[in-house]
Amino acid sequence: MRALALAKGEALGNDYLVVDARDLATARAASEPAVAADPAAPDPMTPALARALCDRHRGLGADGVLVGWPHVTPIRLRIWNPDGTGAEKSGNGLRIFGAWLHGRGVVGGEPFEVALPRDVVRLQVQGAAPGGGLVLSVAMGAADFEGRAVGFGPQSGLADQVALDLGEAGSALVNTVSLGNPHCVVLVDEFSRADFETRGPALATSPAFAEGTNVQFARALDRHTAEAWIWERGAGETLASGSSACAVAATLVRRGALDPGAITVRMPGGEVSVDVAGDFRLTLRGPARMVYEAVVAPGLVEAWVAGAMPA
Repeated sequence: MRALALAKGEALGNDYLVVDARDLATARAASEPAVAADPAAPDPMTPALARALCDRHRGLGADGVLVGWPHVTPIRLRIWNPDGTGAEKSGNGLRIFGAWLHGRGVVGGEPFEVALPRDVVRLQVQGAAPGGGLVLSVAMGAADFEGRAVGFGPQSGLADQVALDLGEAGSALVNTVSLGNPHCVVLVDEFSRADFETRGPALATSPAFAEGTNVQFARALDRHTAEAWIWERGAGETLASGSSACAVAATLVRRGALDPGAITVRMPGGEVSVDVAGDFRLTLRGPARMVYEAVVAPGLVEAWVAGAMPA
């Protein structure tokens, strides 16, 4: 059995573990010869291992795991939630992955592409961030406001302030947005912790969304600034989310509460900039930094893949 080397990064308090798919395949192949490091091979991560790595008491602790193939063109990335499910896209995760690639010398200051399960995005390291780390931009693609794009059963067309029954959690007026991953924006005048903790998880797991959804409670502060609280599918409440910030900015621009162009989205973990173009193509800009490198003790990977621990 071999130890597994990985790293941890954070973007506005949203933290991810990052591992090279080849290193993970090598660590698993020591006890599972069928696991190959071939870039065309399936992702060597497993749901049980992702859950174990993200466990904040028995594992390393994180809001997710990034599995990268830095040696292929375009660079490939798969994102895992802490509950062992996959995520299509993460703006913060992408910036952390970009910082990891930059630290390994894989990319410099030039634009580069990263292939996700459903699309390919372009990133660029734009310079140093205050307090360490880097500022990176991510071309997140165009926002799609139709319900069908997020698997929203009640409304296949434009889902604009659609009333949704949440059972014991009450109800909500939802605005759906797809950026290659599903979002549900709920507009509020004021933030309430009790309301957020009740309706946030109910929305994220509502059967109205075929594959669940990421939830944002949001409001406009002025014509160029928004505030948001985030409840992520598969992760729960997070301090920040890049794709959620994009969904909030796009929704508020479409509803006329914000002006197109550069928008600041403030979240509990900090703020990012989202540029909303006339065609609702979105560019996310914000900090990310690597925090540490670590080695998982030999034997733990095998045990965690088997689901032996955490308990």
